[in-house]
Amino acid sequence: MGEQVKEIFGWARRRKILASFFVAFTLVTGILIGSVISGRVSAMKSFSFSGTNATPLKVPDPIPSASSFSGIVNRVEPAVVNIATTQVMERKKKPRAQVQPKNRTRPSDPDDQNNDNDPMQDFFDRFFDGRQDAPPQAERSLGSGVIVDKRGYILTNNHVVDQATKIQVQLDGADTTKYTAKVVGVDEDTDLAVIKIDVNKELPTAKLGNSDGIQVGDWVLAIGSPFGLQATVTAGIISAKDRAGIGGAGHQFQRFVQTDAAINPGNSGGPLVDLAGQVIGINTAIITGSRGYEGVGFALPSNTAISVYNQIIANGRVTRGSIGVSFQEDLGTNAITLKSLGAPYGVVIEGVEPGSPAEKAGLKGGDVITSVNGQPVKSGNDLVNPIAQAAIGSKVKLSFVRDRTQKETTAVVEDRTHVFPNTAGRMSDQPGDAAPTEFGLHVENLTKERAQRIGLDGMKGVVVTDVDPASFASDDLNFTRGDVIAEINHEAINTLDDYKAVVRKLKAGDNVVFKVLRRVDSDRVLTVFLSGVVPAEGSQQQ
Repeated sequence: MGEQVKEIFGWARRRKILASFFVAFTLVTGILIGSVISGRVSAMKSFSFSGTNATPLKVPDPIPSASSFSGIVNRVEPAVVNIATTQVMERKKKPRAQVQPKNRTRPSDPDDQNNDNDPMQDFFDRFFDGRQDAPPQAERSLGSGVIVDKRGYILTNNHVVDQATKIQVQLDGADTTKYTAKVVGVDEDTDLAVIKIDVNKELPTAKLGNSDGIQVGDWVLAIGSPFGLQATVTAGIISAKDRAGIGGAGHQFQRFVQTDAAINPGNSGGPLVDLAGQVIGINTAIITGSRGYEGVGFALPSNTAISVYNQIIANGRVTRGSIGVSFQEDLGTNAITLKSLGAPYGVVIEGVEPGSPAEKAGLKGGDVITSVNGQPVKSGNDLVNPIAQAAIGSKVKLSFVRDRTQKETTAVVEDRTHVFPNTAGRMSDQPGDAAPTEFGLHVENLTKERAQRIGLDGMKGVVVTDVDPASFASDDLNFTRGDVIAEINHEAINTLDDYKAVVRKLKAGDNVVFKVLRRVDSDRVLTVFLSGVVPAEGSQQQ
């Protein structure tokens, strides 16, 4: 038994010695390995800082890419401008529970506070003969344009400047001046407009090309200010030509070039440019479900823009001929319909305007017009274009089918705005038709009844019914709705005629002082003097 115990203790001692040996061996081995690795790392570090025989890299001289669009952009972009406008949007008072629409066609003014619970609103409703109209609101939008004349004439879209009380243009480059533009003329049918800025220098221009020469698949560039980002260039191809019906009914003079070059809000009015550096379209519209770019954009062809521009700068408006017929183009291209009416091709008349040249020529609804001046009519375009381009007072020869029988007649071409006075554009677009609003003020006579209602019984003058936002009257003179103008430059204003006579004598640069009676509450009426310097039309603003 004792021998066994000794043997056990001996084996345990040998195991302990053996374990100690392995631990010591492991430590020594680790130290040696660590020393070797450390030495190598040190050697590597020492080597990395000792210098190399490698050659330093150099930035090469710039070489334009063979496929670069930069040359085209450099030629055209200086003629592309940013257009900022302010519109007066008339808004009705709405019930408190009514929900405002989420999608707006123009970006809203961040300072716009449309408060329907204004405590003074009830007073103004009673004061202005019980009208329930809310005061007009200012909304601002951005667009683009292209300079086509070195004297400052700019092509853009009508919807960019429509109803604008102030139009400001910023040139490309380092010039941060905002030039106030005036409208030379607009054409609602094609959504084109011509505006002008006065600058004491010649401006860079873009050349308009012939849009008939473009082909589907051609490269094009769109230049403009999408989302206010000035001088933005996007590239794409011509996706289709002669697109019609994009704007729906009432847009029969719009035939678009379709492109997949990115067009977004703010691109409107900017140029679509071909690889020759010529403007072949004015960017106008997009089809989108998100109000942003989805690959389908439209530009009005340059040939259309040239025709509209030339008429506007010559006459201030666009004149188109008409004979007074309406039609549905789908019917005109429906082979089954045409066959049933006995016509090989043509456009089916849907209606004839009373008293129009078409009625006088004997045309009726259901007739199929097959030719104009001997040229076959196979689409609505074939019917509209030759008549619209004909001189007013000239005659056109028409062939048509009625009751499966071919007939002929002659119609005298008249001004479309007279034939369709309610749908062919505003007659006020003609020069001299619209009475200007002085300084952005809308005034009416102060009647006895109104004077009594506002506590000015016995007073005379004119009352301010509206003030255009961003106008001289609003921004410089600080007029408000409800002010009563009693004097201008110490001349008594008793009636609207007095007001017009005094204002008519004022010239740009003259000092003007208005004596104004302003009601601040039910008991107090203040006498306020509002003064300023009469602005020059087309003046520059920073």
